[in-house]
Amino acid sequence: MSDGFPKLWKAQVRDVVCGARVKIVEPANVYECELADDCFVGPFVEIQKGVKIGPRTKIQSHSFICELVEIGEDCFIGHGVVFVNDLFSGGGPARGNRALWKETRIGNRVSIGSNATVLPVQICDDVVIGAGAVVTRDITISGIYAGNPARPIPRTASNET
Repeated sequence: MSDGFPKLWKAQVRDVVCGARVKIVEPANVYECELADDCFVGPFVEIQKGVKIGPRTKIQSHSFICELVEIGEDCFIGHGVVFVNDLFSGGGPARGNRALWKETRIGNRVSIGSNATVLPVQICDDVVIGAGAVVTRDITISGIYAGNPARPIPRTASNET
């Protein structure tokens, strides 16, 4: 029987291995993960257990980084970016069956634009993912990617810097 009151869980930062000068803006739910030197985590971010974030990486507000994600150094994760580890390969959620979850590895100097979704993939160094992109496949060549699914954007005079 229910007593009519919900069980409340508070956002928390717990059991985090932190390097030097790490900044976390509350409220944030960050637990059982690793944040290297000079990382920044904005408000309303969740970083789950086992995640590893490299030095000088910035995670902006409202992003979700699930288990089995590793992000390299000097990366930028925009506002509202979502990482996924469950592909619903059986036609529905894995319901805690970790054997169905997949890993994501993000290289160094990768920037991921706001509201992008990253499925379990490998992304090489020096990649830019456009805002709102959906990354469904490994990215093995440095460059700019955008769209759903994310595809390479040819270099032009207007996007080279």
